Amino acid sequence: MDQDGYGYRADDRGIERLLQDSRTLSPAGIERAAWGWDRHEDPKLMEQYHQAEKTALRAIEQADRGPQWEELRRKILDLTEGRTSLVSWKAEHGDVGHKAERAALGAALALVSQDKLDHPHFVTLVRPMAEALPWLLPEVAPEPRRPDRGPVPRGPEPRGPEPRRPERGR
Repeated sequence: MDQDGYGYRADDRGIERLLQDSRTLSPAGIERAAWGWDRHEDPKLMEQYHQAEKTALRAIEQADRGPQWEELRRKILDLTEGRTSLVSWKAEHGDVGHKAERAALGAALALVSQDKLDHPHFVTLVRPMAEALPWLLPEVAPEPRRPDRGPVPRGPEPRGPEPRRPERGR
């Protein structure tokens, strides 16, 4: 929160912040969330993701939060593809938009069940959306990306620029 009382506190990691930030995501932010989802499409990671979803849904049922989850799910779907969807989400309609939408739904599911969910399951659900909204997972930095929008390969430090060669006479 700034000195005038606007914005969110540094420790605010709630549902309303997710909704507000999803409303203000640019097309680049939506692409970033979709890329976060792509990183989890490996079959082993996807199995972990589905297990975390099942665990969170069970926790929501046991805590009688089904109506809260359904309302939040509806709000996200309306935001991303409903008749009141925002321009940035409309611009990313299609595969990219659907992947980002899945990332947002996973983060929402984790936030609704957070107090009933163990940390590894929480991390699994929020990780894709945390690529666009790092506050969801402050202990893990978003992955750097290359200009082609792929991850930056890990390896030796890049060398500096090549030294200039003296020009030869013309």
